[in-house]
Amino acid sequence: MPELEDPLEIGGVELPNRLYRAPLLECAGNGPKAVDTLIRELEPAAESGVGLICQGATIVSEKGGCAAPGMTRVHDPQFVATLERLTDAIHDHGSRIFVQLEHGGLRSMETWHAGYRAENPHLRQLAVSRPPAVLRALDRVGFLDYDARVLGTEAVYDLAADFGRSAEYAIDAGYDGIHIAGANMGIVQQFLSPFYNRRDDEFGGSLAARTRFLELVHDEIRDRVGPDVPIMTKVPAETTAPPFVRTHLSLADGVRICDRLAEVGFDALVPVQASVFWDASIVRGAFPARAWRDERFRDGYAEAFGSEWRAGMVAVLNWLQSKKYDFEPAWNRPFTRRVAERVSVPVLAEGGIRTRDGIDRLLTSGDCDAVGMGRPFYAEPRLPARILDGEAENSVACENCNNCTVPQATGAHGVCRTPSVLKKRGALRKAGAYDRERSERRESSDGRTES
Repeated sequence: MPELEDPLEIGGVELPNRLYRAPLLECAGNGPKAVDTLIRELEPAAESGVGLICQGATIVSEKGGCAAPGMTRVHDPQFVATLERLTDAIHDHGSRIFVQLEHGGLRSMETWHAGYRAENPHLRQLAVSRPPAVLRALDRVGFLDYDARVLGTEAVYDLAADFGRSAEYAIDAGYDGIHIAGANMGIVQQFLSPFYNRRDDEFGGSLAARTRFLELVHDEIRDRVGPDVPIMTKVPAETTAPPFVRTHLSLADGVRICDRLAEVGFDALVPVQASVFWDASIVRGAFPARAWRDERFRDGYAEAFGSEWRAGMVAVLNWLQSKKYDFEPAWNRPFTRRVAERVSVPVLAEGGIRTRDGIDRLLTSGDCDAVGMGRPFYAEPRLPARILDGEAENSVACENCNNCTVPQATGAHGVCRTPSVLKKRGALRKAGAYDRERSERRESSDGRTES
């Protein structure tokens, strides 16, 4: 069975090992310092030996579609060309980098961010269908704001072409592959989900028809980048949807989607379990009390949610969600296991993977072909140096407290702010745990390299 240090091939691109940095918000934007910010955020993972970096979701449209402040847009070929400095920096360390392409649809900032709406009063959300009744109710009470533009059939083709063009620009800039943001309540999941998709054209109705948009995105990208560029996607199962949501993607539906996408030609799949809403099911763990109480972000929360009392309401909802979506190690394992048993393309696992021992169990049991971590990289940017070739008892410093994620609603960078974690990271750094000198590696008797 494979081990973490073994190489893995995805669509003809060989990764030096099976550890990857899962997509996170880099909050780099598109300004003059965007490329420098991305290099600062991503290069430490490559320096410390990670096999693959999945750059966080980038937006394929010129306007709208951003799910959070500071997301980078990749619609402009002149800007994307400047990202060659980033891809060169990653390649200099022997790692690979894929870019994740996204459009937020109904989850975009024009729905939930009051300050952004005020600055862009004429910006409308792209919608697969008319927003579901529960979301329209939240609009009526002023908690959300919908002025949705439901995509006609031709507009769906145009949106898929936006994904294709952005992918072409990225590959020209040196990216090794394309990662579609197929989950986390973005527009791709909205097409897949019966909760959002009530269309009566070729993109709605049966599960096969609802999968059609993602297939079209794949074909647009493939036509533009050729047969040798890997294309992967997240695939959702809405297994944590609240009981009052009667129609959603079951685990069996998610497996069927993966079957279909593997046949279509996707080169790797990332099955993830979540809800139909943007809630704590995505980042399970403790209630981030420190982040909500931080005075530095109070004004930003008020701007984002409309007032201090509304920000307080969001904090209460966050606390309630944290009770329901407590941290669970490797929470996507039931999904990845079922998919790995059925498809011939690599299956990647992420979500709650926190120990080297847990990684080894996932790989040796055939539950996946590679493992990714997200929030632990906020806590330890050079985490791979400790995990690769590490001891079985090695675990991440991250405490799953989510103090890194909530301030991102204000445009703050995703960094660890928890003193106990920072203290542990400092001690590890002082002890040399993040030093990874490849020149001192030696060949073991089985042909693998180890420190």
